[in-house]
Amino acid sequence: MDLTDEQWQVVATILPKDPVRDDGRGRPWSDRRKVLNGVLWVLRTESASPAEVKLVAQTLDERIVADVPKRLIGDKAYDSDRLDEALMQNYGIEMIAPNRANRCRTQDGRPLRRYVRRWKVERLFAWFFNFRRLVARYEYHAENFQGFVHLAAAIIRLRYL
Repeated sequence: MDLTDEQWQVVATILPKDPVRDDGRGRPWSDRRKVLNGVLWVLRTESASPAEVKLVAQTLDERIVADVPKRLIGDKAYDSDRLDEALMQNYGIEMIAPNRANRCRTQDGRPLRRYVRRWKVERLFAWFFNFRRLVARYEYHAENFQGFVHLAAAIIRLRYL
């Protein structure tokens, strides 16, 4: 939702005028209304710390592999009937997560063999975080960043051969 004409008229009176250099040099200013609409869009759509459960569908939609997994493994934060139903209905995926203490059993009761081994993935991310270039993303292009991820993975693998 962008600013309406009435809202823009109110905001435009508050904003200072664009500074103009005496020598006429410099870049022309961008359309202020478009810039403000972009800032407001980011504020509406991006949370600084959204709940992980709310990011599952977006993560599945933006996956880089073609096939959707048959099962997802999550921690207790993913124990949600609504999430289970949405994943099954939209993607045909089963969520495997241990039950929170304040809920009755909602999963099918199988032992959580795969969940118990999740520490291996968490350990891998801890190893990746030993590489400062991956923690603070300095790379502008995704291809360069991915190259450093591959390089870090190769170094980690070479340590354990």
